[in-house]
Amino acid sequence: MMRTVLAVALALGAITGVAEAMPLAAPGTSANGDVIAVAGGCGPGWHRGPYGGCLRNYANPAAHACPRGYHIGPGGACRGNGR
Repeated sequence: MMRTVLAVALALGAITGVAEAMPLAAPGTSANGDVIAVAGGCGPGWHRGPYGGCLRNYANPAAHACPRGYHIGPGGACRGNGR
C-alpha cells in the first residue's frame, strides 16, 4: 500500500513539474508589442503615493521652503542635506 502511494506521488510530481502556467519573458522585454510597462498603473511620469493615489515623479520647487539639496533645520532655517 505504501509503495503504491509513493509511486503515485512520484508520478504526479514528475508530470506537474514539467508544466508551466505562464512562460516568463526575458527581463525588460514583453511577449508582444502591445504591453506597456507603467509604474503601478499611473502611467509614465507618475507613481503611486502612500494612500494609493497617483502622484507626479517630480517636485514643484516653488512649493518648497528650501531649494533642492537643502532641508528645514532647527529654528526653521534651510540647511544642506547631510548636515
